[in-house]
Amino acid sequence: MQKMLKVFLILPIICLSGCWSSIELNELAIVTAMGIDKTEDGYLVTVQVLNSSELAGDARSGRTEVVTFRKSGATIFEAIRGLSTDVPRRIYVSHLREVVFGEEMARAGIAKPLDVLSRQKEMRSDFYMTVAKGSTAYDTLNVQTALEKIPANKVFDSLENSESRWAPTRTVTLDELVSSMVSNGKEAMLTGIYVYGDPESGSNVTNAQNISPKSGLRLDYLGVFKKDKLVGWLNKNDSKGVTYITDHVKSTAVTIPCEGEQITINTNRSKTKIKGEMEKGKPKIDINVTSEGSIGEVECKMDLTKPEKIKELNERYGKNIKGKIEGSIKTLQEKYQSDIFGFGEEIHRIDPKAWKRLEKNWEQEFANLEVNVTVKAKIRNLGTISESFQKDIEE
Repeated sequence: MQKMLKVFLILPIICLSGCWSSIELNELAIVTAMGIDKTEDGYLVTVQVLNSSELAGDARSGRTEVVTFRKSGATIFEAIRGLSTDVPRRIYVSHLREVVFGEEMARAGIAKPLDVLSRQKEMRSDFYMTVAKGSTAYDTLNVQTALEKIPANKVFDSLENSESRWAPTRTVTLDELVSSMVSNGKEAMLTGIYVYGDPESGSNVTNAQNISPKSGLRLDYLGVFKKDKLVGWLNKNDSKGVTYITDHVKSTAVTIPCEGEQITINTNRSKTKIKGEMEKGKPKIDINVTSEGSIGEVECKMDLTKPEKIKELNERYGKNIKGKIEGSIKTLQEKYQSDIFGFGEEIHRIDPKAWKRLEKNWEQEFANLEVNVTVKAKIRNLGTISESFQKDIEE
């Protein structure tokens, strides 16, 4: 009986002890996006905080759904703590969706910002990293967006949508970014983001209420890194080539010329295999890409019911993809000498002994690396019509 009594007395104490460090929701400033810029004396940290009163229930006061705060500091951690002078609640980063680096910050090196991000126990690593192309992170986070009430969600969803349906962009998490930077056989890449239109009008709540906003956020193409420093930007075709090589193409549009007009093919399946080998003491990479697609749009009078025309189209379809891949390799080898493809990792995997010799000078080895590209592309269907009705209209 005494033992039972002790259990009943101790049990409530154990249950109550789990609440000693609890924090109420109304005591938290939930951060959805964070921006980091370089200053002369340190860093400028910008946070985008949810205005929960505008998101809960039907009652609206007309205020914005998010509020941005910024603070400078000698270190990033100091700047974050300094935000407490402006923010009346505790900064809470567990629901972070995006971290954006200003371009100046990215070119100076992002190893130190990544250190503080990696150390925060409250911070999950499933948010996406981007670079503000040609501007500051503050300007990027100071824009009200249409369709999505929370700008950070707009960027997060746009990154996922663009990666799955367009291909020149990539979603990159904190873990992926750090892994690429510490690897001896692979460099990092991040998608760019920029403010279009009038940046000053972007912070006004009426910007998101207009049918044609004067300002907004738009994804750009891939930024190339060496170690932790941004060294340049790729164009659309080179960015697509990188995505093909790294086997991240889920769906995209491939447009090829056709009798003075255009045919667009919807690539809906793509697979890339990379094989490294050592040949006479020199590294070599073979890339094999298999793509399948369907006709998305036809502007010319090509008769797609004829097998020989489809065969010709398949060849040009594959040639187009191969051109993008080879173009991206040439740009990375000749202009940046940055192995964002991970070719070095492949050589390390197949021949660790050879890699031990090559890794010390891999930048130069990569610049002279022999890369062979093979593409097999096939059109699987023509859509709901086999022949364009434009011919009948024009006749």
